[in-house]
Amino acid sequence: MKRIAVYCGSASPADTVYIETARMVGRTLAERGIGVVYGGGKLGLMGAVADAALDAGGEVIGVIPQLLVNAEVAHRGLTELHVVETMHERKAHFTELADGFLTLPGGTGTMDELWEAMSWAQLGYHADPVGLLNTAGFYDGLIEFVRHMGKVGFLRPQHQGILLIDSELDGLLDKMAKFEPTVPIVKMTREQL
Repeated sequence: MKRIAVYCGSASPADTVYIETARMVGRTLAERGIGVVYGGGKLGLMGAVADAALDAGGEVIGVIPQLLVNAEVAHRGLTELHVVETMHERKAHFTELADGFLTLPGGTGTMDELWEAMSWAQLGYHADPVGLLNTAGFYDGLIEFVRHMGKVGFLRPQHQGILLIDSELDGLLDKMAKFEPTVPIVKMTREQL
């Protein structure tokens, strides 16, 4: 993987484990020679990932809607900053620029990005790994929900391995590097559907 899209919150929670993890992710990706593609913001976990990657000499590409540039939350010290009009364009740019997706803790925007990366993999719009870093058990409930979708039958058996999960970054990056794409819905037979 040459570049990973990192999805995470623009907030700074009181528990410093989240900011510390974001910094560690940015630094680790840079040290491994993996570029960061992210939402282009300077606040919260987003800013922490970007600053740590830049401080470690890494490439950091931000993709941010004009509305957020107008709100003065854009990070101006990045390797590249792509300004787009809509959130839809932003997510499409993530997919074009990155070879994988890594989700850290965040809120509704982060969930939107994660679900779209998973959905697009399931449909066949990309064949890149989708990772979830479960920092301090933040995603325990979501992980159980994804398992529940599979048990009930809303997530096909072929797609239950799309979301790669680990509580440690090294383990997650190893899983992402070994990821084998599944058969997307658009290539499944009627019997498989």
